[in-house]
Amino acid sequence: MLRRLALTAVVSLAALATAVPVSTASGPVSSGSVSSGPVPSAVPTTGPFAAARPSLGPLPLPLPPLPGLPDGGEGKGTGEAGEVLTRLTVSVENTGVAGADGTFELECGPTGGSHPRGQAACDRLAEAGATRSGRQELFRPTPEGTMCTMIHGGDATARIVGTWEGRAVDTTASRRDGCEIARWNSLVPVLPDVR
Repeated sequence: MLRRLALTAVVSLAALATAVPVSTASGPVSSGSVSSGPVPSAVPTTGPFAAARPSLGPLPLPLPPLPGLPDGGEGKGTGEAGEVLTRLTVSVENTGVAGADGTFELECGPTGGSHPRGQAACDRLAEAGATRSGRQELFRPTPEGTMCTMIHGGDATARIVGTWEGRAVDTTASRRDGCEIARWNSLVPVLPDVR
């Protein structure tokens, strides 16, 4: 994606540099119009910015891979082609919901594993990964000292271990108070809905 953005920026600059400014365009003056001399230009002709005209030569196409990016800026993710970037092990206990307890594997990109709602769970992870706050908050535990309602949501516990979008994940979840219930609910359908 970065490579596409860089290419778009370079092509846009080249198009702007080769465009003929309106003030230098010449052509016949139509009858009935009054010519009052040269049209003022937006390009400075005096002062410190007068010499700051970019000169773009021929564009180097195709662009070389962008340095510092593991995939060369192709937007395919890290590592080998076809590598799964999300692989989680979800262990759930004491939900009281038939079929919800157990240890499940979840792989996204492509969807796979033994998770009972694999595609919905991958969709939820992709939705959270699309926003900066989602990437920062999805697996983050409730900070110490947070004021939480004293609502007991049940004895369900879960542990999620693995990688999500190439980042390491190792977190636990429960339903012991209002903050943890809200956190659990934000992870549904990765975690089972036990409401």
